[in-house]
Parts: sequence; structure tokens; C-alpha cells
Amino acid sequence: MAGQPITRARREAARKAAEEAERNRPADMQIRISPRQKEFIKADAFEVLFGGAAGGGKSYGQLIDAFFYALTYPKSKQLILRRTFSELEKSLIRVHQDLYPQKIYSYNKTEHTGRFANGSIIDFGYSDSESDVFQYQSAEYDVIRFDELTHFTEFQYVYMISRVRGANGYPKHIKSSTNPGGVGHAWVKARFVDPSPPDVPFEAKMDDGSVMTRVFIPALVADNPYLATADPDYVKRLMALPEDQRRALLYGEWDLFDGQYFTEWNAKVHVIRPFEIPEDWRRYRAMDYGLDRFALLWIAVSPSREAYVYREYCESNLPVSVAAHEALSRTPAGEDIYINLAPPDMWGRTADQGRSKADLFYEAGYQITKSSNDREAGWLAIKELLKHDDHPPRLRIFETCRELIKCLPALQYDAKKPNDVATEPHELTHAPDALRYWAIYWTRPNERPETPATVRWEHDQIEDYWRADAEGRKRLIARWGKPSNL
Repeated sequence: MAGQPITRARREAARKAAEEAERNRPADMQIRISPRQKEFIKADAFEVLFGGAAGGGKSYGQLIDAFFYALTYPKSKQLILRRTFSELEKSLIRVHQDLYPQKIYSYNKTEHTGRFANGSIIDFGYSDSESDVFQYQSAEYDVIRFDELTHFTEFQYVYMISRVRGANGYPKHIKSSTNPGGVGHAWVKARFVDPSPPDVPFEAKMDDGSVMTRVFIPALVADNPYLATADPDYVKRLMALPEDQRRALLYGEWDLFDGQYFTEWNAKVHVIRPFEIPEDWRRYRAMDYGLDRFALLWIAVSPSREAYVYREYCESNLPVSVAAHEALSRTPAGEDIYINLAPPDMWGRTADQGRSKADLFYEAGYQITKSSNDREAGWLAIKELLKHDDHPPRLRIFETCRELIKCLPALQYDAKKPNDVATEPHELTHAPDALRYWAIYWTRPNERPETPATVRWEHDQIEDYWRADAEGRKRLIARWGKPSNL
């Protein structure tokens, strides 16, 4: 079960169950299993990821594992998921109908359910949007299988963990297969790939104190000898792909993946140990604010125009006053900040209060300057700063800035606007957005937005002006600009 540690006895039980299922399969069913697929089938961790390169036999391994489990545990229930049902229908459903013998198995196209002679079932489902997971709210499964896990969000995956349950005493699992890349690349990598070496099971403690056992089993095209025999030119086609796609799909590299926006990223080059910033370097603060996430970066620029992100603060559910306090209190006394940059939407006035977030930050003692929200220009500016083909990059990040280091390389291209970054998963965008507001300000000095000489004030602003004393009026003009209609 999920809360139990991996023991030698459990591994032995899993091995025997797999061998028993293979012995019980119909004699006329031809099954060829690669060594990597066998490791996936034998894996007894609660969460198992079978992933890496394309052509590693991952989907086939899922189907064979599901078949063995169904034969071994009568009346067991399994669910196989893809992001869309169309993807599922064109892949696993089509393949499994040719693979599973009709003598002991039948598939109902209307119900999307397969039934074995011993009472075991396999449901085929989808979860295109995050709300789709609620269709499984009352469901109960012994095993849930995600095919192409990186196409799902973390919310979809974590929610489905609660659907793995039952009092039948059968081993419970979530078994997934995937290639690098996709909307869930970052969280899948953080959950399975980063914590432990491949093939080494590990325990992850949950917030409630329980323990989840996990293991990552890599699969490369070289691990699938049957594909090499059936399609010897497959590797040649992968070799012809662009470098980022080739490294992800042929070699299964998780630091570079298909769809990655910042292909220039190399943690060994861009992430450095902290050092003391000289006092004469110009320093900036740049932020992205929302109740869902307040991301603040401190950036220093050397006289030779090399930039360093040397501090970050990222937190959720902070009112403006608290966010401003954190920004100020986390800046050491005597540290001279040249300017505080923020996105233009901070100046939008709310209908109920008539004040903007910029006003609220100002009242909390934190004055911000409007940067540009030209998304494409901002992202391209960061790409230029990260480049290191024949020279060192002009942007480096202190290793203590963990959120930016996690999120920046995980960003993907927008499918409809290739010069822009995809806005999903949204939780990855906050710290990179803050960096973007600084990058476009710093790299395009001739286009830096300045407070106009005169602006048209709203009625409530004019009222505030007349109610204020002489010093207060000066502060209002400094905050809003000189009124053209006063």
C-alpha cells in the first residue's frame, strides 16, 4: 500500500505474481517482454514511472502489465488514462484489442471497458481538463495507469491518487509511462527523476505524515530490441530531429525536452554559487504579483553588464501590504535598490475602491515603476541573456533561487505563438514573469516607459489632491503624474 515501505518480501511477492500471471496466460498468446518492461512489471512501489526516450516500449509495457495484473488478481479493477479519449482510442485501445486474446477478454466500445473471464476489468478513460477528474469521484481502482504522464497536470495526478483504494488486499499502484516534455514535465521530473537515481526505489513523506513509495525506471529506444528489428530506420529518424527533440526523445534527457522554450538553459552554466555582490553594482527588484503567487527577484548588474539573480522571494496568498512588507524587510538595510519594476496591470483601478494595486504598494511604502508587458520581446531578451555559444552567458542565477531555477527551464512554447511562452501550467510562470519585466526594461533602454509629463486624472484623484496639504499634493503628483485636467 501507499503508506508501507518497500520490503524484500513485497518485492518477492511482486516477482512471483508476475511470473504466475505469465504462466497462466493463454498458450496461443505471443508476448515478448524486454528487460526494461520486465522491471516495470515487477516494480512494487506505489508510484512507478516508466519513462524516457521514444520507442522504449512504454505503452506496450503498460498493456502487458495490466494484462498480467488482471489475470493474477480476479475481479480486480484498473483504469488506463490518456489526456484525451481520441489519443487513447488511436493508441492503447487499438493495440490492446489485437493483443488480448478473445477467449478470455472482451471490450465494450460503448462503455470503454474491457472484461476478463475471471471478473477483472480495465476501464479506459480520459482527463482533458482538470475538472474532468471529478467524473471519477466515486470510483475505486486497484491500479490506475497514466499513459504520457507529462501531458497531465499535477492536480489531475494527485487527485486520482485518492481513487486507488479497496479492501480486497490486492497490491495498489499508480503506474505511469511518459516521454520528457509536455505541460507536466516539471512536476513529473521533480516527483520521480530528481529525488533518486534511476531504478532505486525511495520513500516520499506526505504532508499528513504518510509515506509514498516511488521509483523511476528509465527506458531508451536501445532497451527495445523488438523495435530495432521491426523498424531499423526509427533511430535514424530520431537522429534527424532538432537537438532539443533529439536529446529528449532519443536519449531521454529530462533537462531538455520537446517544446522547451529556453533551450539555451544549462544548469551547469547558468546556476552558480552565491558570492558577495559589490556595493557599486546597480541592483533591481522585479516582481509579479497576484494572490495566487507573489514572485520577487533581486537582480544585480556588474559594470561589464553581466546580470545576476541573487535573491528571490516567492509566496502565495499575500495581501499587497504584506507583500510590500516582505519585499522591504528581506532587503538588508543599506542595500541600495535602483528601481522596483512591476507589470502594467498593477496600475489598473478597481471599480469598488477606485485605487490600483500600485497605489496600495505605494501606501505600504513600496514605490514601483511600470515595465513593459511586451511578452515576446521580454522572453527573447531573456534568451539573449542566456546564450552561451561562444561566450559566457550574461545572466546567471544564484543556486539559492530555487523557484526560478525550477520554473525557467520548464517553460514551453505557446503552440499558437511560437515566440511566446505558454501560460500553462500557470504555477511555473510567476518567477519567470518577474525576470521578464526586468529583462525588457534593462535591454531596451530607449523604450523604457516613463511617467508621462501630464496625465488625465480621475475625479476621485482630483478630490484626493484638493483634500491634501502641500506636501501631500507633491506626493500625489509624484505617484500619478502631473494632472492635465486639474
